[in-house]
Amino acid sequence: MSYFGPAANPPSIFQGNFNLPAVEVSRFLIEFPNYEEVIITPNSSCISNNSTSDEAEEHQFISSSILDERKQRRMISNRESARRSRMRKQRHLDELWSQVLRLRTENHNLIEKLNEASETHDRVLQENVRLKEEAAQLHTKLMDLQLTTNSDSYSIFTHLHSSNHSLTPSQDLLH
Repeated sequence: MSYFGPAANPPSIFQGNFNLPAVEVSRFLIEFPNYEEVIITPNSSCISNNSTSDEAEEHQFISSSILDERKQRRMISNRESARRSRMRKQRHLDELWSQVLRLRTENHNLIEKLNEASETHDRVLQENVRLKEEAAQLHTKLMDLQLTTNSDSYSIFTHLHSSNHSLTPSQDLLH
């Protein structure tokens, strides 16, 4: 076990050789000015006082190590999560671009159909105007024919009527 004591006059209990193996925990050693490392054997009287301190330091180191390991795992997990998130966003972006292309194609097809329907509508309107003009011409011809027929009928009627007047006296005789 290592203990940091004053460099000037270490206590006399640490100067004896007890022929017991020394325990050194080098990972907890820190350079302190005016202190030197003193090796303490298990039979030393201050072992009980410092062992809890060493255990606390070791526990703190282990806790720190566990926290560092958890922090490292969390960092790796966050990186993976961010990577998955980027992949999801990219996949969503790809789907949106695919949808844009599909909608553009559909829009183009609908515009073509609308143009065809508009052209057909224009042709139908022109045909309708032509048919109305033709109907008006036919109506005029029909009216002319009826007038001609009526005048012919009138002339026939008047002719017959005038012929009938000349025949009337003979008819009167028959009655």
